[in-house]
Amino acid sequence: MIKCDCIAIHQDIVNKVKASMPDEEKLYDLAEVFKVFGDTTRIKILYALFASEMCVCDIAVLLNMNQSAISHQLRVLKQSKLVKYRKEGKTVFYSLDDEHVKHIFDQGFIHVSENK
Repeated sequence: MIKCDCIAIHQDIVNKVKASMPDEEKLYDLAEVFKVFGDTTRIKILYALFASEMCVCDIAVLLNMNQSAISHQLRVLKQSKLVKYRKEGKTVFYSLDDEHVKHIFDQGFIHVSENK
């Protein structure tokens, strides 16, 4: 474990950063959103929805998975407000909730694609 051996606390820096920190609830919500991005299946679903609105059946065929597994993942994405749905007769179509989802994804993709 790294130990800080400094004697003086830089109170001005601490105060400045503390004043700019979001409240605990916002940070918790942000962490929850990033947890949702931590699953490869959900990432694949989001990637598919970037291209087109899709129903569960289409996503299941695309990802070679059963509809039940896709429905479960879509429920998680819906609860996190990353996807939305609309009904057309008995068919439910899913799409990205808004453009922010694509921006978050794109930034993450740029980060992992950087040459290090």
